[in-house]
Amino acid sequence: MKQVDEIIALDGMLCFDIYAAHHAFGQVYKSLLDPLGLTYPQYLVLLLLWAGDDQTVGGIGRQLGLESSTLTPLIKRMEKNGLLLRKRDAADERRVRVSLSDKGKGLEADAAEIPSCIAKASGLSISEFRLMHDMLFKTRRALLAGGD
Repeated sequence: MKQVDEIIALDGMLCFDIYAAHHAFGQVYKSLLDPLGLTYPQYLVLLLLWAGDDQTVGGIGRQLGLESSTLTPLIKRMEKNGLLLRKRDAADERRVRVSLSDKGKGLEADAAEIPSCIAKASGLSISEFRLMHDMLFKTRRALLAGGD
C-alpha cells in the first residue's frame, strides 16, 4: 500500500507536476510574448500559419485540439489586431480560410528566438527536452484515446 500512498501524495502526483510545469511554462511564455502583444493561443495560431499560410479554421482547430467555438473568437481578435485575414473558401463557402497579414508575417522574425528561450529556461538538455516532448505526446495520445 506504501507505493499507492506515494503516488497519491501531492509531491508524487504526475498530474500535479504536469499542471505546475504548465503554469511555469505559461509564465515564461508570457514574458516572451507580452512584448509582441501576443497571447499563447495567438502564438500557436501564428506558428501554424508561419509553417503553412492560408489554412481553414477547422484545420487549425484540429491541429490545436480546439473547437471552432473557442477558435473563432480568437481568430477574430487576431484579425482585429491586424495579424490575420479571414475569407470564405471559394470552393466551399461554409469554410473560413485564415491567412497572415503583412503584420502577422512580420512577427515571425520577432518571435524566432522564443523556442530556444523556452528550451533554455526549461533547464533540460536538448536530448532531455526531446525525450520529455515524446513522453508527453505519447501520454496525451493515450489519455485522449481513453487510456487504451
